[in-house]
Amino acid sequence: MEEEKKEKKGFFKRLVQGLTKTRNSIKSSFDSLFRSGKIDDDFYEELEEILVMADIGYATTEKIIEDLKEKVKENKIKEPEECRQLLIDGIKAQMKVDEDAYDFENTKSVVLLIGVNGVGKTTTTGKLAAQYKADGKKVLMAAADTFRAAAIEQLTEWSKRSGVDIISQCEGADPAAVVYDAINAAKARNTDILLCDTAGRLHNKKNLMEELKKINRIIEKEYPQAKREALIVLDGTTGQNALNQARQFMEVADITGIILTKLDGTAKGGIAIAIQSELSIPVKYIGVGEHIEDLQRFNADEFVNALFAAE
Repeated sequence: MEEEKKEKKGFFKRLVQGLTKTRNSIKSSFDSLFRSGKIDDDFYEELEEILVMADIGYATTEKIIEDLKEKVKENKIKEPEECRQLLIDGIKAQMKVDEDAYDFENTKSVVLLIGVNGVGKTTTTGKLAAQYKADGKKVLMAAADTFRAAAIEQLTEWSKRSGVDIISQCEGADPAAVVYDAINAAKARNTDILLCDTAGRLHNKKNLMEELKKINRIIEKEYPQAKREALIVLDGTTGQNALNQARQFMEVADITGIILTKLDGTAKGGIAIAIQSELSIPVKYIGVGEHIEDLQRFNADEFVNALFAAE
C-alpha cells in the first residue's frame, strides 16, 4: 500500500513536469486575468482565449465559460480571483471518470487497442500487459497489427520484457485469424485479459472497418462471455488532430475509452479536456513517459491540478 502511494506520488510529480509547457503557456495570463479589476465581457473573452490556446477547443471552452457564468451569478461573485477555483472545480466535474469504467480489468475481457501508427499503440499494449501482470492477472497479447512487421517485433519484445505470452503470425497474415487463435489460447489458459494490438490504417477506412468488424464477429462468436473494451490510443502532442482522429475512429469502431500518450513535453495538454467533453468518451489512461509506470489510470483531480493549479 505504501509502495502504491509512493508510485502515485511519483506519477503526479511526472505529470506536473510533463504538463509544464501547457501550464507555462497559460499561467501568467491566468494570474493577470484573475487579478484584473472586474468580471465583465472582457474578462470572459480573455478567459476564452487562454483556454483555446491550451487546446481545450472552442466547443468545450464555451461549455466551461457558460458553466462559470452560471456559478458566478448563483454565488453573486464580484471578484475575479474567486472565479479561479470555481473554474478549476467545474473542469474537474466535467472530467470525472466513473469507477465502473475499469470493470473490464476485473473480469474475463478482450481489449482491442486502436489508433494510427506512431501514437504509441503497440508500446501502450505492452505497458498495460506488464501492469496487469504485476497486478496478478493472467494476461495474453495478440499481435493483430499484421500490416507492419515492426509492430509484431515490438510486441514480441514487450512479451519477453514483461513475461507475458504473445500470439502472433507472420506479417500480412489475417488479423482476425490472429485474434481467433488468441481467443482459443486465452480460453484454454484461463486468461483474465486478452490485449489485441490492431492496425490503424485510417487512410484506408473501408479496409479498417471491415477488419474491425471481422475481429468483433469472431470475439462475439468464439468468446461471447468476455467483456469487450475498445481503447483508442491518441498522441497528446497532436492536439486537435487527436480529436479529429478519435472522431474518425468512432465511425469505424465502438470506442469505450481513450488513452492519451506523450503528454510529457506538450503545450497542448488541454486536449484531454476537449476530447472527453466533445466525444463523451472517458479518458481512461494517460502516459507521460517511456517507462512502464509512466502509464496510469486517468485521475481528473490530479490532471486538472497539474494543468492549472500546481506550482
